[in-house]
Amino acid sequence: MKNGIANMLARGVVALGNSASKLQSLQMRLLAGEVKDNVEHLEPYGFTACPLPGAEALAAFIGNDRSHGVVVVVADRRFRLQGLKPGEVALYTDEGDRIHFKRGRILDIETETLNIKASASVNFDTPLITSTGRIESQGDQIAAGISQINHPHGDVQPGSGQSGPPLGGSA
Repeated sequence: MKNGIANMLARGVVALGNSASKLQSLQMRLLAGEVKDNVEHLEPYGFTACPLPGAEALAAFIGNDRSHGVVVVVADRRFRLQGLKPGEVALYTDEGDRIHFKRGRILDIETETLNIKASASVNFDTPLITSTGRIESQGDQIAAGISQINHPHGDVQPGSGQSGPPLGGSA
């Protein structure tokens, strides 16, 4: 039985990936120079990734039938994040992007540009938001009920004098 299972599994290297179809397929270079085209890549529900050439994979050939294999896992040690603590989880790319679920309920996201698209709203329920850079907006911002674009000031003085603070509640 042990040899039967060993014959059903093959370790190989990804040569090409095709993620255009409903079930991704890979071209695999297996042991002894064997090349298999269109090997289906089974992925966990809710997660997909198109591996780079050179990634390592484990393919299974059910019933030792070499005509139809499935890749059950792909790994790429060239880019894998190292040094995670027990229980931590991370997503990563070869370009250095990462989402790291750290111990202590800390979530780090590292990328060059982060785009969030929400058709209704984005909500933050936190006591503090900090920023180390400039914040830009195409529309108005409301802070403590005061519009930054459309708010009256009290104690307006003519000339180069300073007006008083914005009057509250005119959003």
